[in-house]
Amino acid sequence: MKNILVTNNPDVRDKFQDGFQVQYLEDKGYIQVLEHVRDMVHQGHQLLTHPLSGSIKPNETPYKSVIMSSKKGDLDSSGLAIVEDSILAARKFITNRPTPDWPDHVLVDFRVIDLSLMENVIEKLGHN
Repeated sequence: MKNILVTNNPDVRDKFQDGFQVQYLEDKGYIQVLEHVRDMVHQGHQLLTHPLSGSIKPNETPYKSVIMSSKKGDLDSSGLAIVEDSILAARKFITNRPTPDWPDHVLVDFRVIDLSLMENVIEKLGHN
């Protein structure tokens, strides 16, 4: 069974839609992606990638992609703590300095960065 890739990045969706169950959260922001991931952990999915991976701060980019297990099991309390802490950190960053209304050419760059992060982690997880 394919793992689940949760993303609001159309480039990630397009590249990995054949290898993953992609949950594309169109028109959702960074925190909304993390909240969706948290809800999935509550449903029994396991967090397979860290929600704050990469060196881009949550208030700098609107894009986020996270890999989740497709299998459901008992509540992953460690994963839940990680995603809850990630939501709090993201809210803190965004409250202190909101994400700018970036022009399209900058948004393209942030999509490429998020895609690159996913390509690297997917290769390391052996999903390529």
